[in-house]
This record gives sequence, C-alpha cells and structure tokens, in this order.
Amino acid sequence: MSRLLEKYRNTIKPELQKDLNLKNVMMVPRLEKIVINSGVGEASQNIKVLDKVMEELGTITGQKPVLRRAKKSIAAFRLRAGMPVAATVTLRGKRMYEFLDRFISLVIPRIKDFRGLSPKSFDGKGNFTVSIKDQLVFPEINYNKVEKVKGMSITFTTSAPDNEMGRALLTHLGIPFRV
Repeated sequence: MSRLLEKYRNTIKPELQKDLNLKNVMMVPRLEKIVINSGVGEASQNIKVLDKVMEELGTITGQKPVLRRAKKSIAAFRLRAGMPVAATVTLRGKRMYEFLDRFISLVIPRIKDFRGLSPKSFDGKGNFTVSIKDQLVFPEINYNKVEKVKGMSITFTTSAPDNEMGRALLTHLGIPFRV
C-alpha cells in the first residue's frame, strides 16, 4: 500500500470528518482519479512529436497513455476531425496515490519560482486542475532525450460536492496552495 493512501485512511479521513463536521464516514471526500493530459497542436504536421509525448507520459505515470483525436475540423489550425492531437493517462487506486506522492514530494519542489498552487483552479464541484509548463520537472524524464519542452495539465478529481471540501481534502493530502 502506498504511504499516502495509508496516511489518508489512518489520519486524514478522521481529521476531515471532524473538521468538516460530517456525521457519516462515507461523506468524507476522497480522491477518485488523476487525469494527466498533454495536448500537442503540432501533431497535425509531425506525428512523431505525439509519439515522443506518449513515451514521456508513459515514463512519468507508469501506465500506457491513450491517444486522443480531434472531434471537429478547424481550418484555421489545419485540423481535421479524427487527427491525433493529444495523449491522456487516467490514474486510479494505488498508482494514483503513488503519482500524487511523487508529485508533492519531488515535482513541486523542482518548479521554478514556485509560490504555491492557485486556489482559483477549482471547477465548482471540488475538482482541481494544475498546468505544468514543461515536463522536465519530473525526475523520470531524461534531460538529454528531450527535443522540445511540452506542457501538460493534471486534474485531481474528488468526490467532494463543492470547492471548499475539495480544497480541504487536497490540503490535508499535502498540496500546497497559495495564500
């Protein structure tokens, strides 16, 4: 079992129940999944770029990414429906908690000029999204093999009904928010 999952079950869950004044243990918010998405706009001209992104996402998460295709044709972007444009990984269970643990303890300290994550990135239903400008902050990525810096978005999906409960959960898990 992941140390963060064990910490959630043994200490964070009872603390959250007490802090949020929840009568039932099943009402305590939990982390349901983490979705890592990397969109590659230039994949319409050069498909090899997307292969490299998929390889890097696989290295970061330990899980094979899924190729995402365009739903609509957009002439201004030279994009046709069905063209590959992004790679996505959805993490659940043990891998999710291991990724979150690495994200908090290894990745966030490596971000330049980090002053905390913006608390405005909640969606109104307790889910939180972080954008990372380059993949080099992940220790699994070999700096010498990177051809071009690519960003990604990481979405933490919770069972919380609102932003306050979602923020309380993520704060207890160790995600540093800007004050």
